[in-house]
Amino acid sequence: MTDTGSTTRTPPRTTVWPTLVYRDARAAIRFLVDAFGFEVTALEPPEGDEPVQHAEVRWPEGGGVMLGSAREGGVLDGLPPGTGSVYIVVSDPDRLFARAAAAGATVVREPRDEDYGSRDFVVRDPEGVFWCFGTYAGE
Repeated sequence: MTDTGSTTRTPPRTTVWPTLVYRDARAAIRFLVDAFGFEVTALEPPEGDEPVQHAEVRWPEGGGVMLGSAREGGVLDGLPPGTGSVYIVVSDPDRLFARAAAAGATVVREPRDEDYGSRDFVVRDPEGVFWCFGTYAGE
């Protein structure tokens, strides 16, 4: 294989998908895009006021989250809307924190340096899900 000098790389296939349920999934998706920079890669139905049956939002640095509207009889019927916590690795937590706060995220903990070497922060989205962002990428 010849190196063409391209810096574009294909991210690895996502095999772990946190799944969340929202009362207003369309508003949640708009918030995730505006506040954090997620990219919508799937949305069913794509338009209208109907409940979201299935959506996928991808994190630009790899990975993603699935979400949908709370609905009776759904597979996650027992999961209360707006609950959960997601941790996401980010290269510049201070810049992302400023973006999230400006978009209306509720600040739980401002960026800080942790004793295990990470710099991270925690915010909540409008329905109450905790979003934790930091530089710690695991062992």
